[in-house]
Amino acid sequence: MNKKRVTWVDVTKGFLMILVVIGHYPGELDFPLSKYIYWFHMPAFFLLSGIFFKEIKEDTTSNKTVKKRFLQLMVPYLFFLLTITGIRYGMEIYQGNHDFSWYLNDLWKLFIAGRFVRGAYGVFWFVTTLFFTYLLFMWMTKYLSKVQQISLLAFCYIAAHLQSIFAREVISESAVESAQSIPMVWNLDVVLMAVVYFSLGYYGKSLWMNVTKPWLFSAGALAFGMILLDQNGLINYKLSMKFLRYDHMLLDLIIPISFIIVIVGFFQRITKILSLEWLRKIENHSIAIMYLHIFTDMILNDYFEYGVVGYTILCTVIPIIISIIIQNVIPYGKFLLGDIRAKRPMQIEI
Repeated sequence: MNKKRVTWVDVTKGFLMILVVIGHYPGELDFPLSKYIYWFHMPAFFLLSGIFFKEIKEDTTSNKTVKKRFLQLMVPYLFFLLTITGIRYGMEIYQGNHDFSWYLNDLWKLFIAGRFVRGAYGVFWFVTTLFFTYLLFMWMTKYLSKVQQISLLAFCYIAAHLQSIFAREVISESAVESAQSIPMVWNLDVVLMAVVYFSLGYYGKSLWMNVTKPWLFSAGALAFGMILLDQNGLINYKLSMKFLRYDHMLLDLIIPISFIIVIVGFFQRITKILSLEWLRKIENHSIAIMYLHIFTDMILNDYFEYGVVGYTILCTVIPIIISIIIQNVIPYGKFLLGDIRAKRPMQIEI
């Protein structure tokens, strides 16, 4: 398992992290690259997490596992939340913003988080959603039969689409406006959709660990066909988990899964020929890249002009450098980045 993980899983996640960075490029592109990235990249992260989910037996306590996931996910979340907010507020004060009500309103948004915070916090929703998705799936597999699990997943999937339809058709056609009209802390309602993708990784583990050529070629043809249909105006498919944009009950499974099969199958094969160590190193620093790439661009674009290539390089390399500094300079730096095996405060035990 570890060898297979080193040879393709981390490389795949490194590639997906680059897509996350590109997906937040603020400029315009001739080709709708971001649209197609959003078709699959966030479902892919949930699905890959599901592949390595370990079921807890009913007679086993969940406390240790929950604490482990909290330290891995929520400690970095809180660390970067405080760090970015501290820098932002320092800049605001320096620029003369002394409006106390502004800071109170901003802090309230940061507490609610999820889809209600934008800008530098644009990716924070994913972590809280993943954490509670893990908790829900852990509870499901511990206490429910397989039939009950599938029934609950079907309910979640239908409920997610009904919520999306309500947001689009009743509130507003704008995905952002409609989603932000539905009150929800930490984007917990996105768990309804995320747990389905997570479960596909778990239940389909045998497929994902060894994507066969028939699966790869079939999925590749399907993914390419969907792009052609979209380019020719025959479909106008969009997917935005953060803003509850689920366009089609069937395509929301077919399109993400087909793209994920292609990517996983490709990297399973290419890593047998090339090490792609640079992608694995990107994955090693993915926490910092995820949290800092938008903030990096917000600071740099006031002083530099760059296209999508320059943006991607700068907003990947600079967070990696910061990650290295955090790990080697700040006390408990590795722990703050989610490494539960690293040295940590003595009072925190798992």
